[in-house]
Amino acid sequence: MKPTENLLKAIAVTAELTDTDLSEFAARIMANDLAGFPENQVIKALEKCRKELKGRLRISDVIDRIDDGRPGHEEAWAMIPKDESSSVVWTREMAESFGVAYPLIESGDHIAARMAFIETYKSKCAESRNNGIAVKWEPSLGHDKNGREHVLMDAVQKGRLAKSHVLSLLPYHEQSEFSNKMLTLGVNKLIDSKVVKN
Repeated sequence: MKPTENLLKAIAVTAELTDTDLSEFAARIMANDLAGFPENQVIKALEKCRKELKGRLRISDVIDRIDDGRPGHEEAWAMIPKDESSSVVWTREMAESFGVAYPLIESGDHIAARMAFIETYKSKCAESRNNGIAVKWEPSLGHDKNGREHVLMDAVQKGRLAKSHVLSLLPYHEQSEFSNKMLTLGVNKLIDSKVVKN
């Protein structure tokens, strides 16, 4: 996809505001590299760069800030289970990064675990984004059956998992209760939206 003039202008403004010397040729190369991503996401990432960068603009800075549905590294770390009893709905990048951090979590070194997770997660996300791999959410159910429902309902509410998929993960006796909760949630959202409109 050919970059638009709008994208080229956004790159030029961001370069100027981050004290980055960027020739027109370099700006076009950067725009070409970013053209594989949805333009609105790239424009928002450039806005974040203007507000957050304390140094020169690099293409990796932009790619790191593209909101493609993957949580940021701090949010991702907060979401991962810290033991085998907890359930989670996570991305492939989160799961792979957790695999690196888990031995450190088990040993009790949570600071090193966090650092290992974040470093791996940033790398995995950049790799996925560069290869145009869309985010995919998957459940990982822990031993605590009582803790699953909340995590799964939250994933349905956020559009990360389909309701039919979640229903297949719950024991039969919980399915009707889950359906009723989701229906209630839907009705409450509809009521809230009508109240806001009125």
